[in-house]
Parts: sequence; structure tokens; C-alpha cells
Amino acid sequence: MHIPDGFLDGKTAGVAAALSVCGVGMALRQVKRELPPRKTSLLGLSAAFLFAAQMVNFPILGGTSGHLIGSALITALLGLAPAIVVMTAVLIVQCFLFSDGGVVALGANVFNMAVLGCVTAHFSFHAARRAMPGTRGEVAAVAFAGWCAVVAGAITCAAQLAWSGRLPWTTAFPAMALLHMLIGIGEGLISALVYLAIVRARPDLANTSSPTHAPPWTSVTLGMAVALGIAIFLAPFASTLPDGLESVAQRFGFEHAAVAPPVSAPMPDYEVPGISWSVGATAVAGAAGTVIVFLLALALGRLLVPRKQSATPG
Repeated sequence: MHIPDGFLDGKTAGVAAALSVCGVGMALRQVKRELPPRKTSLLGLSAAFLFAAQMVNFPILGGTSGHLIGSALITALLGLAPAIVVMTAVLIVQCFLFSDGGVVALGANVFNMAVLGCVTAHFSFHAARRAMPGTRGEVAAVAFAGWCAVVAGAITCAAQLAWSGRLPWTTAFPAMALLHMLIGIGEGLISALVYLAIVRARPDLANTSSPTHAPPWTSVTLGMAVALGIAIFLAPFASTLPDGLESVAQRFGFEHAAVAPPVSAPMPDYEVPGISWSVGATAVAGAAGTVIVFLLALALGRLLVPRKQSATPG
């Protein structure tokens, strides 16, 4: 659902960027006030996993693919404000290093997937969890929240396309919503399975629990190994079918409206230039991106948490 440059007009991109600045700014302030020092390392680890997982497209019906966005998964694990910060860090790296999503459209992508996606996931997760208590209820709530977040982002993207004059609302809404209802099923299932694996292995890492200690660096190292494994061994073999937005653009004939970004990315399309073997080029790019986004999110966490607070034992 990464919108490239050229799909949105100036007013739509500008309004979306302003909303994103407000949403991310509020999230940053809340993280600075409330993030426990023990969860600082989880920002980097979550960002690395999301980046790697988003590289793995899975096929759905009609010659279209989808991929994990992860807003519900990260919101359930970290809470709303940290999830917005993590998602934003991932989207920034994807945009400027890999040309995945336009530079001018970055505000729209941040709003759709980070701000709106995490807010939708937060409220739908907690509403569903109240109706279904216990671990099974939490897992089901993550699945439901993942589906809701994907559909909400798709509907907002449809509204942005319509406001830009790219498609009439009566065309954009059903095209984007119906397709992403299917993609949302995959999002929900993957999010629920990953959440279940995490809470079984480390129940103290779930946002619904009250951990008293930071995750040991052995857990962070293992998590990074998993993220790197996904980027190196799975991402090069991901589905090459167009994703939901690309499929809609091809179907209604506006895919050629996409324009080259104003800033050239060092690893466009998740491939390292100069490596002729496509699988190797994608694997190296994925590994590099995973490490970079880990360091960026970790640095954000360390900068946001006050120095005195960071010294708290645990």
C-alpha cells in the first residue's frame, strides 16, 4: 500500500503530511514521557522485524499480492505511541533507501500505515480483547486488529486517490476496500501467529503484561537473527505479483502516473546495484535495510528516553 510519487496531487499530499507530522509528533512526546527504559531495545528489534517481514509478499486471489504491514502486531506488543514511532522509522528507511513509497507521498504513507493504522489497531485490539479475555482472546484480537488496520488504510488511500482526481470515490472505494479485505485476512493470520509465538516464548514482552526487566541481549540477538533470516532467505523469493495498490492502478490505467522520486535511492527496488545475481542483490539489500532500521529505531529510543531514566536499574 506504499503510494508512489505522482498518484496524489499537491493538496492531498500536503494535508496528509501535516496530519502525519501532528500524529508522529504526539507519539514522540508520549514515548519520551512514558517509554520504560526496558523497552528501548524493543523499538529497534520491532522495526527490524517489520522491515524484513514487509519485504515478503504473499499471493492472493486475482493475480495480486499482499505483505504484512504489522501495525496491529507492534501496537499489541509495544503500545500505541511506540508503534507509531517504529512504523514511521520503517517507512522512512523504505522511502529514502529503497524507493518504496514516494518522497512527496511519504506523509500519506506515514498517515495511512503508521498513524491511522496503529490508532485503528489500538482501539480495535482493545475492544476485541475486552470481549474475548485470556491468551486466545488476545491472539484473536490481534488478528482482528490487523484486518481492521489494513482495511482502514486502504479506505483512506482510496479517499486520497479520489481527492487527487485520480479515480472517482465510487470506483476507488470498492476497488481498494474489497481487495484489501482479502489482504487483511493474511495480515491478521500472520500477526496473530507471530504474536502467539512471542507471548509463548516471552510473555513479559507483551504490552498487556507488566515486565520489570529489559529483555536480555540474547533475546535481542535471537530476534535480529530471525529478522535477518527473513530478509536474506525469504525476501528474495517473495511473490512478484503487484500489491493491492499496484493492482488497482493497473486495472484502472493510472500506473504510469507514478514518477521517479526527486532523490535517488541507493538500493532501488530492494536490490544492491552492481550485484548481477538478483537473489543475492535482494538478500544483501534486505540485510542492510534490516540493520539500518534497527539502528535508527534504537537510536530514536535512546534519544527519547531521558538519560536519568535510562539509568534506572533493569
